[in-house]
Amino acid sequence: MSYETLIDRAVEVIQSKDDRPLAAGLILGSGLGQFADTLDNKVSIDYNSIDDFPVSEVDGHKNRFVIGDADGKTYLVMQGRFHYYEGYPASLLGVGVRIMARLGIKTVVLTNAAGAINRAFQAGQLMLISDHINLSGTNPLIGKNEESFGTRFPDMTSVYDKDVIDAVLEKADERGICLQKGVYCMLSGPSFETPAEIRMLATLGVDGVGMSTVPEAITARHAGLRVVGMSLLTNMAAGIEDIPLSHEDVNRIADKAAGRAATALRLILETVAEV
Repeated sequence: MSYETLIDRAVEVIQSKDDRPLAAGLILGSGLGQFADTLDNKVSIDYNSIDDFPVSEVDGHKNRFVIGDADGKTYLVMQGRFHYYEGYPASLLGVGVRIMARLGIKTVVLTNAAGAINRAFQAGQLMLISDHINLSGTNPLIGKNEESFGTRFPDMTSVYDKDVIDAVLEKADERGICLQKGVYCMLSGPSFETPAEIRMLATLGVDGVGMSTVPEAITARHAGLRVVGMSLLTNMAAGIEDIPLSHEDVNRIADKAAGRAATALRLILETVAEV
């Protein structure tokens, strides 16, 4: 089955369940899926109800689309994503973004759980992504380019929308919401990084590190979409503290920060509607 066929099939299923106009799309990473449960007038569509659609086996990913309302607007949310380290080809990692583009969405909000490298940050804080470094070893655009999706060589000078970032940070400061800003780096995973790798990334100017988001951001810019990224910093990265890392701890910290994450996401969506 072709990539385009999978997108067409997903769009058909989603539109058959709910055809409300969509203000933006969100992809929720590890531990951040609870935001979808806060939406009103929800319609859920399991990934496995779409033939051949990829799913994640990682704890914390519910593998479903959720369409719902917040503050008078309707959003399409992916409650969970699939990952390169699960064996999926890089080209497939952006399929959710392509579906959003096909549905007429112009802005995507990408979230993830990440390790904090910047020592001024703390576990449990939220970081708006100002830029990224792709050290995954691959790119979702490798292969034949479909001109209907985007140009062969998309510009990556401004992946994450600066106007939205600046406006969100200003509003957050006015409302007493703690938001950091920094550079995110993607490695392939699934192993956590070594202390030596973290020291290298710190030298490169990386503030947070994880195993996702970058393929979706690249795919979104390829499609001409506006991108906003946010990381939930669930732990200090390897070697910064003398604490072993585990996915269980990632989910535990994410659960504790769910309320703050939901507040930040609603602030982002409010700003996206205005900027």
